[in-house]
Amino acid sequence: MNYQETLDYLYSFINYGLKRQDRYAPEQMPLERPQAMLAQLNNPQDSYPIIHLTGTKGKGSVGAICAAMLQNAGYKVAMFSSPHLQDFRERFRINAQLISEDEVIALVDQIRPVIEKTPGLIWFEIITAMAFQYFQQQTPDIAVIEVGLGGRRDPTNVVSPLVSVITSLSLDHMTLLGDTLTDIAREKAGIIKPGIPVISAPQQPEALTVIEAAAQEHSAPLTRISHEWQFESLGGDLSVERWRAAPQGQPLKDYETVLLGRHQAINATVALAIIHELKQHGFAFTEEAIADGLANVNWPGRLEIARKNPVIVLDAAHNGASARCLQETLSERFIARPLVTVFAAKSDKDVPGMLRALLPITDHLVITQAVDSRAESPEIIAEMARSLAFERPIDIIPDVAHALTAAERLARGKGMACVTGSLYLVGEARDYYNLTVGQAAYLQPYASH
Repeated sequence: MNYQETLDYLYSFINYGLKRQDRYAPEQMPLERPQAMLAQLNNPQDSYPIIHLTGTKGKGSVGAICAAMLQNAGYKVAMFSSPHLQDFRERFRINAQLISEDEVIALVDQIRPVIEKTPGLIWFEIITAMAFQYFQQQTPDIAVIEVGLGGRRDPTNVVSPLVSVITSLSLDHMTLLGDTLTDIAREKAGIIKPGIPVISAPQQPEALTVIEAAAQEHSAPLTRISHEWQFESLGGDLSVERWRAAPQGQPLKDYETVLLGRHQAINATVALAIIHELKQHGFAFTEEAIADGLANVNWPGRLEIARKNPVIVLDAAHNGASARCLQETLSERFIARPLVTVFAAKSDKDVPGMLRALLPITDHLVITQAVDSRAESPEIIAEMARSLAFERPIDIIPDVAHALTAAERLARGKGMACVTGSLYLVGEARDYYNLTVGQAAYLQPYASH
């Protein structure tokens, strides 16, 4: 098979991430199935140390920050993340380098006999096994493994990590994970394992109660940001985020990262707590390696300034809580106006919640539709916006390229545009602006489109 045929083969399997489900039914995603597949591959996931990440928001950012600090400390770092923005290969990285097309082909060829012998496998179970197998072949010093969905029944939950991490929890994937924050926290806390340290971002009280109970049940030492680790935001500008942090009882240290927004300072503090835990396992870090890692995090599509004239910001906020973080940063940092919001979303997302966060700062709304089987109709989104008393101009431009062209025209002069609401939309926007796959705009020269 060539590369496209290989992708077609992979996507021929049921993908619960792309298909509506009434509930997150255990019988649909039993861990025994990926365990059986991995056993036939001699359990490659057991051959290297692992950081295991779950959460609603920020797990990708935390993983990327950890990987950057580890790499700057001289370690060979594997990272498995999802979803991708532009290219399937973004999910598999070694020292920030994407797996090659030829390696994807070879990997599928290797594990295809096992796939064929394991009935009922779904798409994410297969690519999780691919990641574990690929990383074993690449002999990393450590791997950062991000769950695909939930935690308890996620195929990545077969690992025995050095540390389990739960980033910020909020309402998302409710049809799969539950309708309340307590339900969602219960699914996410399913990655907690006996005796293995757990690190949690700041949580709403009902979510933290669940995490604390699960950690206690499993005798898993729990580190909570804002409790066992102290954190103090210092704000930032359009190029850097600043904050102070330290373990409880120690003097706060100053830090800064290229990832923008107060929420990224929190994510980075989670990553610092992870690094602190890794030191207990023999990993060594200089202050310089930590600072350089924070300064060189490569994580596209998160408050990413794709263009400077006019200012074009890409942000993969795709639930209400993420949209509120985006709104906060746009209001505090970006003075260019009018603000044109280019928006698209999945039909199963909290579209009203996202709009409630973004519409108050939006001067002109451009609604488009990314290539996505679950994309919400632009007309329905427009109706939602009007029902929320948005009285400023709305343009419906289904074609993403045309929508971006219109936004640039509307923002020309002293304005700016923000492209958000959907990972698919951000991926298409990155293609439109010729941004290198897997490399953030701040790490490459700005080019005219």
